[in-house]
Amino acid sequence: MSQPFEFKPNLLIQGIQTPLVLSNYKLIAFDMDSTLINIECIDEVADMAGRKKEVSAITEAAMRGDISDYKESLRQRVALLKGVPESSLKAVYEHKLRLNPGAETLVSACKQVGMKVLLVSGGFTYFTDRVRDRLGIDLTRSNVFEIDNGLLTGRMLDQSWGDICDGEEKKRMLMQTCSDLGINLAESIAMGDGANDLPMMSVSGLSVAYRAKPVVREKAQVAILEGGLDRLLEVFH
Repeated sequence: MSQPFEFKPNLLIQGIQTPLVLSNYKLIAFDMDSTLINIECIDEVADMAGRKKEVSAITEAAMRGDISDYKESLRQRVALLKGVPESSLKAVYEHKLRLNPGAETLVSACKQVGMKVLLVSGGFTYFTDRVRDRLGIDLTRSNVFEIDNGLLTGRMLDQSWGDICDGEEKKRMLMQTCSDLGINLAESIAMGDGANDLPMMSVSGLSVAYRAKPVVREKAQVAILEGGLDRLLEVFH
């Protein structure tokens, strides 16, 4: 049974019984959309096609955990993007995507103590590659839009590891990365906001919810309700 919540200003801590030291961790895994960045990229791409309301409704249900089949929910959303110009991706990145407050500070602090940084996203490589480069992230896993003649086809491309990065793939990627690098899972941190982040959070040494859906906030050991990502540093001694 979890220990009672420890209350700091808009920061909830439960089930942690020993002081935490950042340098004791060797890897941190981040979700991207609404965690490292301020938007759900697929919703903003859909906005370019006048379909944001329909797509964002599916996104919201998936993040709350109301939709059990994440892969099918993503296929439905991507299908609604058929015919959207590839240039719309650039417009979303340049004009709407922003790093969430504290992202650079937290990633820098983790790297300074020698941690590896992993980005695992149910979103798309167009955005994860650019966020990776901006923050100096070591490894990423996400999905690929199929594009033909400059237009999104409404489908995704299979990759060498599989078809879609859903919650189970995020978990598998975290576990595989730890195995490859000789890192114990207890030395890993997983941080996210949606139901598809719960699988990786369940196997990590420390689970962190950032401005998350209730189902995620309730199960995380640390829940940041307000402020930046770097508020995570407050739990370390």
